[in-house]
Order: sequence, then C-alpha cells, then structure tokens
Amino acid sequence: MSADLRGPRRPPGRGFAMTAAEIGLGLQSDKRAGDYARLARRAEEHGFDVLSVFGDLMYQPPIFPLLEMAAATERVRLGAACLNPYSTAPYEIAGQLAALDLASHGRAYLGLARGTWLGAVGIAQPRPLTALAEAAEVVYRLLAGDTGGYEGEMFRLAPGTRLRYPVHRARPPLLLGAWGPRGAALAGRVADEIKVGGSANPAMVGVIRERVAAGAVAAGRDPREIGVVLGAVTVVDADGAAARARARAEVAMYLAVVADLDPTVEIPADLLGRVKELVGAGRDEDAGRLIPGDLLDLFAFSGTPEQVAAQAQALLDAGAHRVEFGTPHGLTDDGGVELLGAEVLPSLDLSPKKVATTR
Repeated sequence: MSADLRGPRRPPGRGFAMTAAEIGLGLQSDKRAGDYARLARRAEEHGFDVLSVFGDLMYQPPIFPLLEMAAATERVRLGAACLNPYSTAPYEIAGQLAALDLASHGRAYLGLARGTWLGAVGIAQPRPLTALAEAAEVVYRLLAGDTGGYEGEMFRLAPGTRLRYPVHRARPPLLLGAWGPRGAALAGRVADEIKVGGSANPAMVGVIRERVAAGAVAAGRDPREIGVVLGAVTVVDADGAAARARARAEVAMYLAVVADLDPTVEIPADLLGRVKELVGAGRDEDAGRLIPGDLLDLFAFSGTPEQVAAQAQALLDAGAHRVEFGTPHGLTDDGGVELLGAEVLPSLDLSPKKVATTR
C-alpha cells in the first residue's frame, strides 16, 4: 500500500479533546543570535506552551533558532512550522528533528508542509500529499532504527540504511500544515496535529475538523485525537489603531496566498487582485490599507490586548486545541511577547471544550 494512503506508523493518540487548550508563539527566523533565547525564556515564564519557528523561504533555517531556544527553556514544546520535503530531504529532516529532540530532552515536534514560494528558487512541488506522507514515513523509520528499507513513489531507503547516531525518541509528534480537504484527511490518518497557517477565522475550525474526520475514521482513529491549530500574524499594542495598521501591512503578503483557501470567506476579486499587485510591487503598506477591518480579523490577530484576547477566545470556543500568535507579535518583538504573556494569556479560558465529530 502506498504511503499517501497509510502514512507513517504511529501509536494511538492522546486525545486532544480531553486536554486543556494550548497557546503558542510563532517566530520568524530573522533575528540575531541571543534574541531567540531571550524571547523564549520570557515566553516560558509567561506560561506559553509551544514555540514554533517558521520555515519561510529565504529566512534563516529554523534549526538555528530552535536549538538556541531549546538551551534557554525547560518546558515548552519546540518545532519548525513547517519544513518541506522538497528543499530539505527527509533524511536531513530526520537529523534536524533528532538534534532538536536531543537538545530539548524530548520536547521537539515535527512540522511538515508542502511549502510556499519555492518556485522563486526553481524548486517544483509535484504530488504534495504523496511527498508529505512518504517524507514522514522515511523520517519515522529512520528515528525508529528500522533497517528493512522502504520503496516509496518519491522517496526510498535502501535496506540497511540507518542513522549513525543515537536519538532521544523514535516518534516525536507530527504536525501537518494544510488547509484543503485532502491535506486535512492525510492529517487525520497520520498526524497528531494539523495547523491552518494564516487564519484567525473561527469558522475554519469546524471546516478543518470535518475534513480531518474523513481521514481519521478511514484509518480507524478517533478524530478528536488530532489537535487543530490556527495561527496568524499578530500585532498587539496599547495603541490598537497602530497595531492594526502594522497588521494590515504584515498580512497583505500572506493574504495573497491563503485567501483563496478559506471556503467560508468571499473576497471581491478586484480587491484581492489589487492586494496581490501591490504586494508584488513591494508596496505592502499600500496593500494593507485596502484590507477592511472585518477581513483583517479573519486573517490576523491585531489591536489592543482585549481585542486580541477576544479573537483568540473565539477560536478556542470554536474547538481549536491551540492558538498560535505569529510574528511580529507587537510593534516590537519584546513588547508584543510581553503584552501577549502578561495581558492576553491570563484572560483566556483554556479549559477543555467539547469537540464535535461529524463522521
């Protein structure tokens, strides 16, 4: 059976529906050495649960900030959200994951997605679902010390191929980044979590849960085992208007990518076309000014701490297991992390919510 149908072997899930929700921070890898450790320590002190580093094109490879943050923290989970199997080979992904898990004493997770903007560096992305499923299969076979070989449609391991160093765990948790029905169904079959990157829309939680359920049930899993994560650009500040202005500019680039993926939102074609045109010309602030407030709230967390908390709580109430506040966090990195930790996080109800299943 091909890997895009069965995916990597995995133990039963822990059941995210029965656990308290989590709050995470997503960091862009554009900082100097030392900045990541400082932000990570402060985030852990405030009680954040997860620290993710984006794997966006032409930024620092996520492993650098993740290893720095691992050395500076003791509790938070850490991972790249996400690596892709086109620009980084699965055996290399296995090595980076093993290194992070060892450095963090078992706090790493593996984030995989098809990747975005890779055409700019001449990398094609054929058969993304097969690539993701087989990459995960190869990674976990290597971590488990399986020397039996693997012959996939896109990736292979010759019999006897193995990692030549010890690993901390055979199976750190798997997060898949996906929006569409087929990607979500794959997550339902093989993943511990699915992340919808670039969305702050509560309506997407139910959509994703239904799509995940299709794959989970087919694989004999309880759909409630799979945690649903939504994350987006975040700008919080006491000056709510300034925060929202910054968020508009930040989200414009991502809106051009994710707007068409949300089936619950209809954006006028002329508006989206103009945003894409301005972003393509490097005029992100001008593009952001075109984004109305109600649309901004579906694709970014922005405003005062009270406004951002209300947005996050709406996602939690809709059944999200984790909300991830993404870069730039505030008008400054440190100021944003401080406000999120000191004022937003304490106001959230993270108690377990009833998760509906549709299949």
